[in-house]
Amino acid sequence: MPQLDTSTWFITIMSMILTLFIMFQLKISKHLYPLNPEPKSMAMLKQSNPWEKKWTKIYSPLSLPQQ
Repeated sequence: MPQLDTSTWFITIMSMILTLFIMFQLKISKHLYPLNPEPKSMAMLKQSNPWEKKWTKIYSPLSLPQQ
C-alpha cells in the first residue's frame, strides 16, 4: 500500500488561508460604514402607553379569597 504524499500539504493549506484572508478583506472593504454615528436621543424614542399612566394589577385565580 503506497504512502500518502504530504509534502505539498503545507503550501496548499497556507495558500488557501491567504486566499480566504484576501477574499474577506475585499468583501469587508466594500461595505460603507457611517463616518460619524450620532447617538439617538432617548427623549424622541419615549412612547406613551396607556398602561403606563395608571396602576394595573392582575389577580391570579389562586390568590383570590375563597368563596
